[in-house]
Amino acid sequence: MSRQKTTRQAPSAPAERLWPGLLWRIAKPLLLAGFGLAAGFLAPYFYVIDQRVAADFAALTWQVPTRVMARPLRLDVGVPMTVSGLRAELDAAGYREDGQGREAGSYGVNGESVQLTSRAFVDVDGPQPSRSVRVQLAQGRVRALTDLSGAPVRELRVDPARIATLYGEKREERRLVRLEDVPPLLVMSLQAVEDRDFKHHIGVDFSGIVRAAWINLREGEVRQGASTLTQQLARNLYLSREQALWRKVKEALHALAMERRFSKSQILEAYLNEIFLGQQGGQAIHGVAAAADFWFGRELVQLKPNEIALIIGMIRGPSYYDPRRQPERALARRNRVLNQMAETGLIDAATAEREAALPLGIKRNVGLAGNRAPAFLALVRTQLERDYKAADLRGAGLTIHTTLSPLAQSLAERAAREQLAELQTEDRPELQAAVVLTDSERGEVLALVGDREGEGSGFNRALDAQRPVGSLIKPFVYLLALAQPGRYALATPVEDQPIELRLPNGQTWAPSNADNQSHGTVTLLQALAQSYNQATVRLGMELGVDRVTRLIEALSGTRPPAHPSLLLGAVDMSPYQMAQLYQFVASGGRLQPLRAVRGVLDAQGATLTRYEKASDPAQPGDALAARLIGMALQEAARSGTGRRLYADGLGHLQPAGKTGTSNDSRDSWFAGYTGSHLAVVWVGNDGNAPTGLYGASGAMRVWTSLFKRLPSSPLNVGEDGLEFAWLAADNFALTDEGCPGARRFAFIRGYTPETHDGCPMARVRSWFGRGETQE
Repeated sequence: MSRQKTTRQAPSAPAERLWPGLLWRIAKPLLLAGFGLAAGFLAPYFYVIDQRVAADFAALTWQVPTRVMARPLRLDVGVPMTVSGLRAELDAAGYREDGQGREAGSYGVNGESVQLTSRAFVDVDGPQPSRSVRVQLAQGRVRALTDLSGAPVRELRVDPARIATLYGEKREERRLVRLEDVPPLLVMSLQAVEDRDFKHHIGVDFSGIVRAAWINLREGEVRQGASTLTQQLARNLYLSREQALWRKVKEALHALAMERRFSKSQILEAYLNEIFLGQQGGQAIHGVAAAADFWFGRELVQLKPNEIALIIGMIRGPSYYDPRRQPERALARRNRVLNQMAETGLIDAATAEREAALPLGIKRNVGLAGNRAPAFLALVRTQLERDYKAADLRGAGLTIHTTLSPLAQSLAERAAREQLAELQTEDRPELQAAVVLTDSERGEVLALVGDREGEGSGFNRALDAQRPVGSLIKPFVYLLALAQPGRYALATPVEDQPIELRLPNGQTWAPSNADNQSHGTVTLLQALAQSYNQATVRLGMELGVDRVTRLIEALSGTRPPAHPSLLLGAVDMSPYQMAQLYQFVASGGRLQPLRAVRGVLDAQGATLTRYEKASDPAQPGDALAARLIGMALQEAARSGTGRRLYADGLGHLQPAGKTGTSNDSRDSWFAGYTGSHLAVVWVGNDGNAPTGLYGASGAMRVWTSLFKRLPSSPLNVGEDGLEFAWLAADNFALTDEGCPGARRFAFIRGYTPETHDGCPMARVRSWFGRGETQE
């Protein structure tokens, strides 16, 4: 049988040897021709790619978005602040409430004690280090600041919230980093997971392709990719993401060219700044530094192993492994990367197990800051236009530090939204609102609301609505008078009686009071606190309308027409212009242009422009006149047109304020200030229809709602340069305190009345009454 087998197989052996040779003879010229054609085509094509990479990669630059920041929160002993307010500020800045507050960008709350660790940042006046501080609050104020050892801390600046982003041609979020500034664990883990032979291959890892194919076949799923880091970078920089063989060839050729021309360090640094790691709406997140901030609210150096693992794990598919939309996938992928980090010895098994047990830990407020306060940002752009073209700001990697307070902005928006919802009735036209809130000491705009919803997507009423201001103008008539202490004082009598004025057009103007009554002889203090029209017009005509217009121009930059009706507010101004006008009296008589920008830093953190500066002190006469106006407006809040402030529980702030209403109640205004804040509010209708609202029933309600929640200081106008005296009830003369109807008034020192009107009988009665007990 063995011979039979042999005889049957022998004839077939030459045939088996013939076919391979035959096939090779047929295929060889075809293969050689194919290689020749490929070489003939690929060689010049590679040359073109090589030249392109040499030029483009060497000059590689990215458009880094310009970041617009709120103001840093300054905490010091005595500063107004509440636990809820501090929590809101920290949340807006992307802080994590972890209960401990020991890590940068975190805080913990225990009663009225807040432990926080600020993040390092570069402010307008230089770098600010990270600090761990315990903030003790009580009765709406900071009572103590101490470090971890219990030593007092003088001042803490909390890094500001990001409120907007100015992109270049592409809406790409990116923060450039140098390779040496990236945590070594991130760099080594990236290579361990994505490209273990990165240090040795020439741009294309042929052994890695074989290894990845074997592992994926063995596991039955895609567990390893075959693209090197260089290929991934080439794809991101030069190619589309289409799945095609020719694209893979181009990717490999670009990678080979990059490796031939540039060092591994240069390629790795570019990769770390370019890699795509997430999306929020139209904003694409590129680079590990932007991803650290986007997902965790951290700097790169603060990332923990599990956070590094999540970022690296997302490289394979940022959308597929999105930790907000696909948390289970993201968690599984992160833990798989942690295992790979342990397998390669980058972390030990115990660390991997501990880190894998942690939640994803992404920050609570989603992603990047959009334009949080568009109405305010319009003011920022306007002020920057003086020094920068709009195109020079976009995608320039700058940092714009503004004056916005996230807490104040959110509270102002809430007050406008809630109060207008309550005021809106079926028989009223659609109401709109504007709010301008400033720091009364520094002239910084802390919040600006341009519409009732705070969206600011349309007409910005705070800046652009020119509306009749009504009685809001009156304090500046009285300010002009009180700046002449030889002629006028708060106690100076003025007649609130009917008055007729012949106008240049031949018509007669006869203003009346809101209550249609005349009140006879009143003091300047009474006339302003009660907002008497007839007394104000008489005073203004004595002073000269033209002088009033020049004063308004000097304080606001806007000169109204010199018409007698100006004295009662028949002039159109915006809420922002009125805030600028009132800033003078709220700041104690300082000429203080309002500003929304503190400074601009370049991409390296150096200051390009600084707008923040100490304001000039008030002139002595201006300070004294502003102090007297403050007292009169405090009286308006206590017993005059703004007395509802006290009824609504704001008496502890001792506010100064003035209502304003235009003809037919078309516009409702209120301007008021405390020891630390000034706010001007307008409520009305865009179509100029009557609303039925007065200053006290409309705008003042928004103001009250805001200041009920806003941490603010009581107003103490001070007594420097003033002296107080008792005046007779019906005579501008000094009298004794015990005289019937005696009233106490403030005077600029040296300008009290020279005459004396005593009451001897009252003095005798007071002598005999001494020591008696009265019930």
